[in-house]
Amino acid sequence: MKFLLIVHHHEDTFMNMEQAERQRLLDESIALTHQLHGVGQYVHASPLQPSGTAILVRVRQGKPVVTDGPFIETREQIAGYFLVDARDLEEAVDIAGRVPGARIGTVEVRPLIEITGLPR
Repeated sequence: MKFLLIVHHHEDTFMNMEQAERQRLLDESIALTHQLHGVGQYVHASPLQPSGTAILVRVRQGKPVVTDGPFIETREQIAGYFLVDARDLEEAVDIAGRVPGARIGTVEVRPLIEITGLPR
């Protein structure tokens, strides 16, 4: 079963960390992806650009409304994600606890709905 592990944290807190500490977190995340790959659980992972680079798209009355972001009310921003293949929710939660971003923010664990007919 596939799970999306969504990493949330305060961008300002992260950017105010020393560069060496930010690099250590990235290195740990990369190491985790290699560990997950080694046991067949890794699907994909990536950090995201800062929320200020976001573009929000809504369709209202049949017309797209495009707004520069971020304008979503939240204390933490989505910083990145891991897409993993885990046996069950318990195993996905265990993996989430190993994500370095969990130490400075939150990792949300969401099961994917697997549907047929999508391109691989």
